[in-house]
Amino acid sequence: MSEQSQHIHFENTNRWSTKQLVTMALMCALGALFMYVQLPILPSAPFLTYDPSLVPAMVCGFAYGPGAGTAVAAMAIVIHALTTGDWVGALMNLVATLGYILPAAIVYQMHTYKGAVIGLALGVIAATALSMVANLTVGVWFWYGSADVILPLMLPTVLPFNLIKTVLNSVLTLVVYKAVSNLITPKKDQVKGRA
Repeated sequence: MSEQSQHIHFENTNRWSTKQLVTMALMCALGALFMYVQLPILPSAPFLTYDPSLVPAMVCGFAYGPGAGTAVAAMAIVIHALTTGDWVGALMNLVATLGYILPAAIVYQMHTYKGAVIGLALGVIAATALSMVANLTVGVWFWYGSADVILPLMLPTVLPFNLIKTVLNSVLTLVVYKAVSNLITPKKDQVKGRA
């Protein structure tokens, strides 16, 4: 064995602790359960329903970073798709969810209330735009057959629904994260003035 190989130092590169992984698994299960809450919020489109499933994923995104939030959301979506068989809806949901969680969790790494609000606002905009793109691509390919079916519904229905949905999830995230952040965030990561 050479001199150099005897001095190799291996470092644990696990990003999340056991407590964080357990919290993420619980949040994933909670997110999957929340997908079964189906509340119509637009009388003109009762087939579009609100569920608070993004809140647990966003809480993990704020607490542990964008990778954790994305992992929790993706796993909850897969669990729901496995139980319902709705893979097209799952794919469309995943596109919008990534647009919601990633900007918010990335901006929130500043760990301030202002960072949380700015990040969530960016997430609302990105998720709404991406949900419209998903409807015009994935939805047309697998459900609608033609853009002519969904185009008339984009501005009066799809746009306001997704704005309302993501704003509601943002408000709930701010409330829930404030309440649970001291329980789930490692002490070393807690910063004065954090949301």
